Amino acid sequence: MVSEPSEYMIVMTTCASEGQAREIASALLEKRLAACVQASDISSTYRWKGAVESSNEVRLMIKARHADYAAIEALIVALHTYDTPQVLAIPVLAGSRAYLEWVDAETAR
Repeated sequence: MVSEPSEYMIVMTTCASEGQAREIASALLEKRLAACVQASDISSTYRWKGAVESSNEVRLMIKARHADYAAIEALIVALHTYDTPQVLAIPVLAGSRAYLEWVDAETAR
């Protein structure tokens, strides 16, 4: 049986390189903490240590279950090169039943 949609989330993080993004995505999938990880090249502008900075990054969108958030955050922080990596969880308020069943199946341990 599929869980309720509120039990799902998309976790977003950004990486300095494609290599780092692949490493994090692979580790999440190997540990079955994510059903899917999408990577997109982005340009970020932000304030860091009192100055405005710009850099090219890779954004990861991680499709996962809310119950796995702590493990996902710990894995990202352990593998990340940033002092303060972005780790944001966005709840899924609705989703197709078939897709959510697939997320359940791919993250079952």
